[in-house]
Amino acid sequence: MIENKTAEFSLKGEKNENFWFCPCSINNVLNVISKKWAILIINTIGYHGKLRFNELLFNLKRIKPNPKTLTNRLRELEEEGLLVREKFSEIPPRVEYSLTRDGIELRNILKSLVDWADKRTKEIDS
Repeated sequence: MIENKTAEFSLKGEKNENFWFCPCSINNVLNVISKKWAILIINTIGYHGKLRFNELLFNLKRIKPNPKTLTNRLRELEEEGLLVREKFSEIPPRVEYSLTRDGIELRNILKSLVDWADKRTKEIDS
């Protein structure tokens, strides 16, 4: 069987040719949201509207995120255009994270997926 090697693209269209996948647009999104805590971050920030880093850390306490990994994930979601990082010129420094329009739209889609999964789980369990 011949494998088809195609380039993976981020949501922003950046090319990574060292990735094997079925060539369809959903792979770009899955590549972003399948990373550790990405969906939880999107959902939590979307639920609260705006959160500071420590507030986000507190709201994710059940999963005990590593602050360095959380910082990296926030940076990646910002680079993908799903989050906005707003920096305030105050002492002490203050930074707030919120969803962009694309982030809000993605959160709504993810919520529909969760609702579908919940419904399906209940049907399977009964």
